Amino acid sequence: MRCHLNFFAQSRAEISFRLLKTVWTSLAVFSAFIALLGQSSQAPTFREVADSVGLKFHHFIGATGEFYLPEIMGPGVALFDYDGDGDLDVYLLQGNLLHPKKSLAQSIQPLPRGQRLVNRLFRNDLIDLENSGGRRLSFTDVTEKAGVGYEGYGMGVAVGDYDKDGDLDLYITNFGPNVLYQNNGDGTFTDVTAESGTDEVRWSTSAAFLDYDRDGDLDLFLLNYIDFTLAGNKKCYDALSAPDYCNPNLYRPLPDRLFRNEGEGKFVDVTELSGIGAAIGPGLGVTVADFNSDGWIDIYVANDGAENHLWVNNGDGTFEENALMAGAAYNAEGAPEGSMGVAAGDFDNDGDEDLFMTHLTMETNTLYANDGSGDFHDETIQTGLGGLSFAYTGFGTEWLDYDNDGNLDLFIANGAVRNLEALRGTPYPYHQKNQLVRNQGNGTFQETSEVAGPAFQLSEVSRGAAFGDIDNDGDIDIVMTNNKGPVRLFLNQLGSARHWLEVRLRGAITAGARVAVVRKNRKTLWRRSRKGGSYLSVNDDRVHFGLGSDAGIEAVLVQWPSGDKEMWRNVKADSVITLTRKTGQPWPDSRR
Repeated sequence: MRCHLNFFAQSRAEISFRLLKTVWTSLAVFSAFIALLGQSSQAPTFREVADSVGLKFHHFIGATGEFYLPEIMGPGVALFDYDGDGDLDVYLLQGNLLHPKKSLAQSIQPLPRGQRLVNRLFRNDLIDLENSGGRRLSFTDVTEKAGVGYEGYGMGVAVGDYDKDGDLDLYITNFGPNVLYQNNGDGTFTDVTAESGTDEVRWSTSAAFLDYDRDGDLDLFLLNYIDFTLAGNKKCYDALSAPDYCNPNLYRPLPDRLFRNEGEGKFVDVTELSGIGAAIGPGLGVTVADFNSDGWIDIYVANDGAENHLWVNNGDGTFEENALMAGAAYNAEGAPEGSMGVAAGDFDNDGDEDLFMTHLTMETNTLYANDGSGDFHDETIQTGLGGLSFAYTGFGTEWLDYDNDGNLDLFIANGAVRNLEALRGTPYPYHQKNQLVRNQGNGTFQETSEVAGPAFQLSEVSRGAAFGDIDNDGDIDIVMTNNKGPVRLFLNQLGSARHWLEVRLRGAITAGARVAVVRKNRKTLWRRSRKGGSYLSVNDDRVHFGLGSDAGIEAVLVQWPSGDKEMWRNVKADSVITLTRKTGQPWPDSRR
């Protein structure tokens, strides 16, 4: 691998690629400028409403001047329907004081007024307004009642019904011991970490529930980051010798873990048995999908500053790491990047799932296009995405069809991890604006942040982002966390102007199921039900389709994680439908 990397680093091909990148960047910036001139009168795409609807939360990093690396990395967020009432609730991760010999009064950041430093669960109390057809959105803090106010140093979250009782459970990752909360089905949760066998005391980041062995229950894949300890904290400085956060490559990476669900609430560590222990990297983001279309769920890991991992499922309980051979370990220059966020989705509507990665300032975010067989090609420059990200450090991200035109767009949550020269002297010199990028449907993208509304003029240190239809009006909204800042809720104001469909799956393991909308004389749209992805976060597991101006639907197809395939006809657009396993018809032969 190192020979491979060194060859590319020194080759003429790299020089040519850099020249091409410069040209494409200039063209992308010019094209975006021209496009924005013609859109200046467009209504805002998103409206930020968190505080006004009761979603009141401020992240606390507990900094005391030591520049402990965990301070700059979190937090994540989960969107999930914990009480089964049909709307999305919000779970937010909180930080705490890290220094063992200092008090909260010695923290550089004031303690949030009226807040205990615990994770928070907000119940969505969405109300349909009579006679108006509208909805009133409001949230209630139910942390204490639910029993999920964990007091630690929160990083990320995973959601899944691991015990198959019909409600969603929570797995919390931390800098420190992790926690598994079992949903009791009555609005409360119980800490079952010890008896479940899922504890991990090292620094964990993202996690995902998946049925990797197709036995009908959810297993757990867990990312660990680096072997950082408070006692071993290194002193690092920026270019002008000011104290700053260290590069994580100064620390040894930690192995990821795979826990197999044994039933009856028990998990067993199969990291070595499955082959997952064969490669180690500083993992930050994870997404799961069947990348090579063989019917088995694979795992893709975004490693920070190291080659990424593609764990190909062999179908026999084992995995093989294949990112290098598949073209998804390094970018087109043969270099690893500071990978944080990751998203899988079919951006070109060709029926397979492509990968998008967020990276550091002066690196491009990267788009890996899937050829349908699980081999990838870096198409960052060709699609116009290269020039959009040089100035930013990206974290949370996702493919979302925000305008419901049938093409998957991108959101990127930005915020630096090292002092920004332009912000030198300010209290927290890491803030950046977030980005909204529209898929133009012709293989290229255009940034639309400038016309997305005042919410996209905010400059903060953004981290996790979760995506889903929070007000149940047919378009995708965004909940975003800020490091040392407030939570944000971006309500979509645009998407419901076009046709749409949302599919809720029931009756079996749904995480990883593929869903298709078949339309007459138009491309079939394929999407996947997945809760995890982005960065440290969990999305709405309902499968969303933008349909554009055409409301016609011939059929909806579902390929369950078990391999079973079903079809439903007479589906109406502009609705949320529930499809239960074994209630559909067999797929026609042409769809097999």
